[in-house]
Amino acid sequence: MHKNIIDLAKTCLGCKKPSCQKGCPVNTPIAEMIKLFLAGEITKAGDMLFSNNPLSSICSIVCPHEKHCEGHCILNKKFTPVSVGEIENHISDRYIRDKTFEKPAFNGKNIAIVGSGPAGISLAIIMAQKGYGITMYDENDKIGGVLRYGIPNFRLEKSILDTFEKRLKELGVAIRPHTLIGKNIKIDELFRDGFGAIFISTGVWSPKKLNIKGESLGNVHFAIDYLKTPSAYHLGDNVIVLGAGNVAMDVARTAARSGSKNVTVVYRKGLEDMPAEKHEIECAKIDGVRFEFYKEPLELCANGLKYRLSNEVGEDGFLKADSILIAVSQNPRDLIVSNNKGIDVNERGLIVTDESGRTTQQGIFASGDVVTGARTVVEAVSFSKRVAIAIDEYFSQQNTSA
Repeated sequence: MHKNIIDLAKTCLGCKKPSCQKGCPVNTPIAEMIKLFLAGEITKAGDMLFSNNPLSSICSIVCPHEKHCEGHCILNKKFTPVSVGEIENHISDRYIRDKTFEKPAFNGKNIAIVGSGPAGISLAIIMAQKGYGITMYDENDKIGGVLRYGIPNFRLEKSILDTFEKRLKELGVAIRPHTLIGKNIKIDELFRDGFGAIFISTGVWSPKKLNIKGESLGNVHFAIDYLKTPSAYHLGDNVIVLGAGNVAMDVARTAARSGSKNVTVVYRKGLEDMPAEKHEIECAKIDGVRFEFYKEPLELCANGLKYRLSNEVGEDGFLKADSILIAVSQNPRDLIVSNNKGIDVNERGLIVTDESGRTTQQGIFASGDVVTGARTVVEAVSFSKRVAIAIDEYFSQQNTSA
């Protein structure tokens, strides 16, 4: 065991009313986790974390800890907060890699899960452990969704997703890759084939456009597509990234780490307005990414970007670039809802649900980014936990009325 992890754990004050736990979207019992860890009960601590958050081993890596648990640590007032993420990862990563599951007895009820990202994996684990028959559909060849195809390898080692696939199969989850629900298989056909409930967690994979001249040029690419297979792109030495969120930081860092010598993030506002987490911005700077502020894109060109200063000066200018990557948010694809009129969506195309993920069509539930827009992994897990309760209630009501 790493001595530094023990030292980090010993900085915890063991607060009776831990504010770190309140700051966590899934209410992780952090003080109890550290207490068990220091007492040598690492397996017990791992089991507790997994029961509370099936994706604990992943959230411990990709969560914005400075916003949630660590940001609420009482030590922030005078000292450095407890390194919750590192401690949690040490415990939960070992747990999920060493743990094996037994397939529970089938309770006679089947659920179709459309999408294998964080929301879908979380619900699959929770419901499979209760004996539900689970079939998970995904358009890609491997599970993970945004975890596999939207987060760079240097931030999340993908072998952990292969481990989760093993655990899902141990629980009896059937995984059907390369399958687009809403195209070859319709929602009505899922109900016809014995699924009592359907859960939609397809994420947001349709890139938002700038709708300016030059967006169809060969040197212009959408960030969400680039992150899927960076090696397929030849960006050149000079790259511009348009956007200022966490995805823009991931794209910029990936380009820099893939050999582009000059990577510049261009944003229409200032540094203090950037929606990206402060930690992600700092990491981008360490990787050599540069920033240009108060520049509004006017036209994308084969050799760069035409812009207008968005401050009081308002002058036009030009930045040279071999490639331009657009990272200004994503929208959901409409494949399912366009072929199933009973599911309402809002003006952004996001599925409308109540607080427990019930859609406007009976028997269909949804959570994750396809409902909330792009959010954190831990928020998707929290939402799916509420959906799990709602699906249980739905089946109970069906039994009562039968």
